[in-house]
Amino acid sequence: MLSIIAAVSQNNALGKENKLLWHLPADLKRLKSLTMGHHLIMGRKTFESLGKPLPGRPHVVISRQKDFKPEGVTVVDSLEKAIEFATEDEEAFIFGGGEIYRLALPHVKKIYLTRVKEAFDGDTYFPEINLNEWQLIKCENFLPDEKNLFFYSFEEYEKIN
Repeated sequence: MLSIIAAVSQNNALGKENKLLWHLPADLKRLKSLTMGHHLIMGRKTFESLGKPLPGRPHVVISRQKDFKPEGVTVVDSLEKAIEFATEDEEAFIFGGGEIYRLALPHVKKIYLTRVKEAFDGDTYFPEINLNEWQLIKCENFLPDEKNLFFYSFEEYEKIN
């Protein structure tokens, strides 16, 4: 199965200048628990924003740059090749960025969103979800606390067949 995992603002901003717009430890903990042991498929800029591979997860990075060969990751030149590379995984995750999410949306069966309940100025945005094609199956809302400074929710969507 192929899923998307993303953290987005109320206005669907993902990031700005290749950086996250907020720090939300609860989201990072959820990300780790959902993706540990599974393939992460991402674009080159998203990988570069990480700085190095996240432990315990095979990384498949999509790049058209022939000389892009970071240690510890598989590099392919298309989303289709990335998906093919991860077919043995019971659930591989599309991990960003905005263009990769847009291209992957028709291929995925599930979306895990962390929605930060505030609008941010970004330069990268998550695509709109057509609610005629997706059903919200789970939503947990959280209040800000000393570590997580924003209202946020964990949302799960499944594709309607």
